[in-house]
Amino acid sequence: MSDQIERLKVLTAGVLSLILMVGIARFSYTPMLPIMQQQAGLGISDGGWLATINFAGYLCGALIASLISDLLIKDRLYRIGLVVAVLSTAGMGLTDNFWLWSVLRFLAGLSSAAGMLIGSGLILNWLIRHNYHSELGIHFSGIGLGIVVCSIAVELMSPYFDWNEQWLLLTLIGSLILIPAWAWLPPPNTSALTNNGEAMVDAPPSRTFLRLFMVSYFCAGVGYVVTTTFIVAIIDQLPGLEGKGIWTFMIIGLAATPAAILWDLFARRFGNLNALFCASVIQIIGILLPVIGAGLFWTIIGAILFGGTVVGMVSLVLTMAGRYYPTRPAKMMGKMTLSYGAAQIVAPAITGLLAERNGNYNNGLYLAAAMMVLGSVILLMLKVIERREAQALQPTN
Repeated sequence: MSDQIERLKVLTAGVLSLILMVGIARFSYTPMLPIMQQQAGLGISDGGWLATINFAGYLCGALIASLISDLLIKDRLYRIGLVVAVLSTAGMGLTDNFWLWSVLRFLAGLSSAAGMLIGSGLILNWLIRHNYHSELGIHFSGIGLGIVVCSIAVELMSPYFDWNEQWLLLTLIGSLILIPAWAWLPPPNTSALTNNGEAMVDAPPSRTFLRLFMVSYFCAGVGYVVTTTFIVAIIDQLPGLEGKGIWTFMIIGLAATPAAILWDLFARRFGNLNALFCASVIQIIGILLPVIGAGLFWTIIGAILFGGTVVGMVSLVLTMAGRYYPTRPAKMMGKMTLSYGAAQIVAPAITGLLAERNGNYNNGLYLAAAMMVLGSVILLMLKVIERREAQALQPTN
């Protein structure tokens, strides 16, 4: 029973860390974006640049994660990330200077990398070491819950508080979450053996597989970032849907919360690449429905399809990285996220410029869907490569 309680505490720490470092520090900017545009004088293009700077911080964090193998150092960075998430959120409400906002969004990006990659790696290492399923579905439910928490918080606060006061109240929520997220994740065990005495051995994929995998994940990054960054503003601009954007964002979070767990189960039966391909195709439909469908119904369906796949794809990819490198899972996680993060730097700025020129975000969504189509084709290629490499490893008579 004590082992199950310890597992529950570790998984809860991971979920809470993502609610704080990804949900509050990073994704609260999405529902806050239109509010800051109305009350703080933030321009459309500047809003896109702040998102880009946030993802630049995330990319730097991914680079750091890919270069560090020492679990004790990663544990320290995870805890620093928790504190930085709270401080960078507070700072957003203490200034209206664009350049200071830029610094704060960069720091928030660093902290979200600490949660997504370093924290995920520590959780996965703990699960493997204690002979549990090497899956991150439960852990990544924290992303969806984080979206739900910040969406509900902003919706409830908006009628009563100004934009800067809302940032400070989000900081208060984050400070409360920090305590168990810090306390319930134990220091890592640096042994190369599991608790049963089995050796933890890395089994990396081929270079060809890894490079194509990174390109596919770049495409997924474009699809992810355009929608999550601008969805509230996109929906609010659609005829008859004014004010519905924040509810759409919350629906994405609700759909994302159980999705990673369900995709884990799907992958167990049909394989990781099959699960990734199916999720990618469904996500393309979810991205396009708000602009090709008419009205609130299709917008909600699109939000459910998008939320039900985007976190699942991230969870599947990072779980695969952890299985390839059980002794240092954050190393490949960091490399994959460098690709994902590169897309997150380029795409928001391009989308913001397109929106400023055309008066809407439709072209940004079409771009995101097109890149997802390319990524899906590459996933099919990876299935062929994986099959050939498996056949090459089989002994011949």
